[in-house]
Amino acid sequence: MARRAGQGIVRTLAAQAFMGLLAIVLSAWISGASAAASALIGAAAYFVPNALFALRLLLGLMGGGNAGALSFFWGEAFKLGFAVLTLATAAMANTGWLVWPALLFGLLCVLKGYVLLLFFRKLP
Repeated sequence: MARRAGQGIVRTLAAQAFMGLLAIVLSAWISGASAAASALIGAAAYFVPNALFALRLLLGLMGGGNAGALSFFWGEAFKLGFAVLTLATAAMANTGWLVWPALLFGLLCVLKGYVLLLFFRKLP
């Protein structure tokens, strides 16, 4: 059961990474380098904390320890806080090159990475 759960976590991360890269490439193709950098910031705002949280869950699965509800809650709070902090920093540090639609597109693509798994029927 732990192996199957681990595979699901890795699949989800891979799908989110693919969707983030797709958002960056599409943004670069449509609007150029500034849009690609903005999409990268948006994708990283959710993917980085999600990958860290997934790594924590995977280490817990490999070590045989059970993750309690409180550790899951703190992991989700960390992900949300990191995303809000990243977006707020991008908004405050905006020097004119930030493309908000591309940033939000990158964020949305990573958030909806599981749709790719649904499409290929690989959702755990």
